[in-house]
Amino acid sequence: MKPLKVLCLHFTGAFGGASRSLFEALSEIPAKSVSPLFVTQQGTVAEFFSKLGPVVAAKGLTQFDNTRYSYYRGTRWLVLLREIAYLPYTIKALRQARAQFGSVDLIHVNEFTGLLTLWLAKRIFDAPALVHVRSVARNDPASKRTRLVNHLFRKLAAGIVAIDQNVRASLPQDMPVSIIHNSFRIKEQADTAAVSSALNKLSATSFKVGFVGNLLKVKGIQELLQAALLLKNKGLDVEFIVVGDDARPSKGLKASLVKALGLQQNSRAEVEQFLDQHALRPTFHLLGFTSNIGQVYKHVDVLCFPSHYDAPGRPIFEAAFYGVPSIVAVMNPFSDTLIHGETGLAISPKSAEEVASAIEYLLNNRENCKVMGSAAKALAHQNFDVANNSRELLSMYRSIAGKHN
Repeated sequence: MKPLKVLCLHFTGAFGGASRSLFEALSEIPAKSVSPLFVTQQGTVAEFFSKLGPVVAAKGLTQFDNTRYSYYRGTRWLVLLREIAYLPYTIKALRQARAQFGSVDLIHVNEFTGLLTLWLAKRIFDAPALVHVRSVARNDPASKRTRLVNHLFRKLAAGIVAIDQNVRASLPQDMPVSIIHNSFRIKEQADTAAVSSALNKLSATSFKVGFVGNLLKVKGIQELLQAALLLKNKGLDVEFIVVGDDARPSKGLKASLVKALGLQQNSRAEVEQFLDQHALRPTFHLLGFTSNIGQVYKHVDVLCFPSHYDAPGRPIFEAAFYGVPSIVAVMNPFSDTLIHGETGLAISPKSAEEVASAIEYLLNNRENCKVMGSAAKALAHQNFDVANNSRELLSMYRSIAGKHN
């Protein structure tokens, strides 16, 4: 049996949670079963995806954002101008992929914001599609945009995958959706010298809080900074280990225009300024990006994920595999990702005070923190095992492709 040719459409250039999750899932599927092909935005993702298959990298791929957090309103409507400007690059990339890859058995869209690009891809490739929903959708039944997006779901997708119960709950209940959790595999790597140098500066007695993600406002980095200041002012022995950096260049005309319109999300410069202003450098360690994430988790007591998305993120279960519990900004967590008080603590989004209080509680209850870490590890092995989840994804691939033939 020939391997299925799967065309994967990915819409951001910076290597992050969504791209890592797709990479992990496809890495586990045997090459004799699936031959992955990629169309993605230019950036660091292209290098990673090229380890699995050929890549066509476009200057931009058009999206339409109807997620709960970042749907278009106010000045965010200006983002749509960028997506319209990306249309020629999108069409060019899809045509290049058709010429380079030939026909495909299946199209895998790595986020539901890419439904317009999927519509174009289906016209060019005439193949069935699986849509991966990774963000909590805006589910306002009175919204014409939501009704349009749901219509496109039903029209374009032969299969729909949600990454967890939080995401599934944001989609229409009568829509057929499979839940396949993201996955993570612990890879033993030699310690990275630069990371070791930073970690060696940590105090032996401090309570260590990890943060993993791009330094974007939406990731809650500013709330983490404010929490660090609150804890410092109380004289508590807490250190912060931050893995990540700006998601895209912060200089140039385009970046200046985005900042002037209030759409700038990069925060590295503001973080640096805050650390200097409040003398937080000794306890707030910026490691930048590292692929050796396990080396960091081994030095962390708790993972903090204070994002504005009101949803659990990939670092939660990554940390859990190392027995690290999480503090997560999510109002109504589902038990497949976070059990409040058992595998971690749920707090309100955009609240530095709640971040600080949760850290202080675990600092003062370190044994309970370890118990939560053990429970988080058990939950991670139950729901986020890469072999099981990749097997489920392959089964969906085969089912969708088989029905089309």
